[in-house]
Amino acid sequence: MLQVWALEGIGEVRSGDDLRAIVGDALASSHEAVADGDILVVTSKIVSKAEGRFVIADDREEAITRETVRVVASRTSPSGHTTRIVENRLGIVSAAAGVDASNTPEGTVLLLPDDPDASARALAAALRERFGVRVGVLISDTLGRAWRDGQTDHAIGAGGVHVFEDLRGQVDAQGRPLVVTLPCVADELCAAADLVKGKATGLPVAVVRGRADLVGELDLPGARSIVRTVERDMFRLGADEAYAEGYAAGLAAR
Repeated sequence: MLQVWALEGIGEVRSGDDLRAIVGDALASSHEAVADGDILVVTSKIVSKAEGRFVIADDREEAITRETVRVVASRTSPSGHTTRIVENRLGIVSAAAGVDASNTPEGTVLLLPDDPDASARALAAALRERFGVRVGVLISDTLGRAWRDGQTDHAIGAGGVHVFEDLRGQVDAQGRPLVVTLPCVADELCAAADLVKGKATGLPVAVVRGRADLVGELDLPGARSIVRTVERDMFRLGADEAYAEGYAAGLAAR
């Protein structure tokens, strides 16, 4: 049985705070003792805050530009608002490069953690040492989906957790072989955790229990392994951008 609950007792996190101690103390005082195989899902914002990932930026758009490696698509609405879908330096494709201007000091914006996988592994290692149980850590962020409206939480960092559940080579209920079935369980767990964490509840950490089979060594591949490589990315550009690039290439070839 899968159980998911929000971890209480975590207040406002500030730059320089020891997140390992904060989360550990919250676990120690929780009504439910941490157990072997538990997975903690931690909102990336508090990781970024603890790591001091604030930057001075009166203009959020400038910060987005600095974090952008590649523009995938850009659209301006009738109201004049421009949305940019970009690849950031972590390889993540998202709106606004993950730059967050909500709940930050005036004149600043918050960037994603410098290395979410390393942050997740460090937190998992500290909690394992403190409590003597093998736990995993996922760091989550809210992302959109290419073909569906709305957003869900995804894993951008993983420490001691199998991010995929490889079912290839097994058979389905009718005995047919599974050829390409590779559930991204890290993303599924982050989405489930967001149901109890919420967006404005002051509960940035959730505990997932019931998937101890996904918890392993700290050197397991992190969430960076979820990002498709350039060679396997079939959607490198938005439709308008791809058309413009092809049109320009055609003109140049004349």
